[in-house]
Amino acid sequence: MKNYLFSSESVTEGHPDKVCDQISDAILDGLLTKDPNSRVACETMITTGWVIVSAEITTKAKIDYDFIIRKTLEEIGYSKTDLGSIEMNEGGEKKLWVSTLIKNQSPHIAQGVDSSDQHEQGAGDQGLMFGYACNETPELMPLPITLSHRLAERLALVRKNGTLDWLKPDGKSQVTIEYDENDNPVKVKKVVIATQHDDMLGQFKKEENEHAFIKDSVIEHVILPVLNDYGIDYDNDFLINGTGRFVEGGPIADVGLTGRKIIVDTYGGYAKHGGGAFSGKDPSKVDRSAAYMTRYIAKNIVAAKLADKCEVQVAYCIGVADPMSINVNTFNTGRISDSKLVDIVNEVFDLRPEKIIEHLDLKKPIYRDIAAYGHFGRGDNYKWERIDKKDELSKYLK
Repeated sequence: MKNYLFSSESVTEGHPDKVCDQISDAILDGLLTKDPNSRVACETMITTGWVIVSAEITTKAKIDYDFIIRKTLEEIGYSKTDLGSIEMNEGGEKKLWVSTLIKNQSPHIAQGVDSSDQHEQGAGDQGLMFGYACNETPELMPLPITLSHRLAERLALVRKNGTLDWLKPDGKSQVTIEYDENDNPVKVKKVVIATQHDDMLGQFKKEENEHAFIKDSVIEHVILPVLNDYGIDYDNDFLINGTGRFVEGGPIADVGLTGRKIIVDTYGGYAKHGGGAFSGKDPSKVDRSAAYMTRYIAKNIVAAKLADKCEVQVAYCIGVADPMSINVNTFNTGRISDSKLVDIVNEVFDLRPEKIIEHLDLKKPIYRDIAAYGHFGRGDNYKWERIDKKDELSKYLK
């Protein structure tokens, strides 16, 4: 097999879809802070001058939804002008409107999910989830998505610290990696950045002059620091704002929705995805908790050197605690067979939803901070990123 290319993308916290993910998770965090047993399924939409939150929530908590939504937008860096305003009634005030449509969780779901003396906690829905890890980076994540996240994060950093104070919140990054025939990353072939910016034609007179300034600044302050930090060879092939200008962005330019960046949230397309989004869902939803657990399992398997790369799948039935199936795939890199690894996973890890939540401490308000720049590879402050099962798993090599 010849060398091949693989690309992954990330988005900044100001991308409209990511804005919605952060609002949904900020609401979830607010509820979990006051009632850790809250049941939450929260969806957000944002467009010019309007944020709409529709949710199925059962909780004892009382929170100020309007305050949380506006505070999240402010922390991302959006001004009232950036968000736009609308006039709801003729002759009325033009402003950013916030609508919240909240109802209780279906009792037919609750009867299977809630634990009792007669019934242990079941899965919050049916579905399948994947977790993945590989030894390409210190984070045990694929290199393309890791670099894409670091670039998107740095766009926000240099905007907020004033280094490039003409940047605006909306943006995307994309990295193409060349792999050799043994699946080892050897070079960064191309980096693509799309970043919203102030209108600077008054300063530069021509669009090409403005674009040249933006390109040079992004290469110097965003791209090169990230690539040099990872110490990988790269081609000087950088494409900045391929349309030429990116002044109008954010919710004014594009409608945002919760759950539309599931590949950005996980492995950048490098591993399979079960299809379920994370943001706005409390941990009884296995879309979220089991995806974190399978990442935890895969990462510990790779950290224990049982394999160079590992993908773990689980599947659940709503209201049933034990998974319907468990699959492990090490892509012919395992030191022991995949079937044996399935047995090991069953011995070492408890995949019942209640035990996952307990082991990974998922009832804490931790979700707003990971709603942008990926849910994985974020450091061991998050228990699904810890490799505390490494030594136990490594014993199976002896």
